[in-house]
Amino acid sequence: MMTSTCIFDAYGTLFDVSGAAKQAASTPEGQALADHWPALAASWRAKQLEYTWLRAITGAHTDFWQVTQDSLDWSLEAMGLDQDATLRTQLLDLYRALPAYPEVPEILRSLKSMGKRCAILSNGSPKMLEDAVVSAGIANFLDGLISVEDAGVYKPDYAVYDLVGARFDTSADEVLFVSSNGWDAAGAAGYGFNTLWVNRMGQPIDRMPWRPRFVAADLTGITDVLEEI
Repeated sequence: MMTSTCIFDAYGTLFDVSGAAKQAASTPEGQALADHWPALAASWRAKQLEYTWLRAITGAHTDFWQVTQDSLDWSLEAMGLDQDATLRTQLLDLYRALPAYPEVPEILRSLKSMGKRCAILSNGSPKMLEDAVVSAGIANFLDGLISVEDAGVYKPDYAVYDLVGARFDTSADEVLFVSSNGWDAAGAAGYGFNTLWVNRMGQPIDRMPWRPRFVAADLTGITDVLEEI
């Protein structure tokens, strides 16, 4: 069946999650991060994901903005920076306006010109996603912003992937699901989506029962992928 809908994860796929720490480190308020921003960015992201999984497993759901703050607080304390309230505020403000990867606007523009529906399916809360797409200048290329808040649980719970069919009245085999998170691509493959893992970090494929159908280093090859489905 022809692919009608391209669904993108947001953080790490369309938006550079290291961008907030990197930008903060270049400002006077963020001098403490000048030599350490990569470590903070990595710790912040790792804890962010860990907390979503723990909350999903235990049924202790809260929105992604709270998770983002909690994971930043842990990371700042681990680096001895938890007393710097100005830095914390700056980092959170920057996270709401993460930069898109360079190829993203043109890829979305190309997909729309091909007649594909394009949307985001993300752990992000609705306001976070709205802020991100407006800041990145890609809102006009998207047909929807789908947040896990509509399911009350985080990915890769199948209730989240169900939201795509509910929104667009489409079957799983009509969807190309695109994520930079290997575990997310695996979960979506198990659900029945055609999946593209954007392996920006050159990581091994996760040892899961399901594997992404396609793997690429960035989004530039997505039109070639669509020709193969």
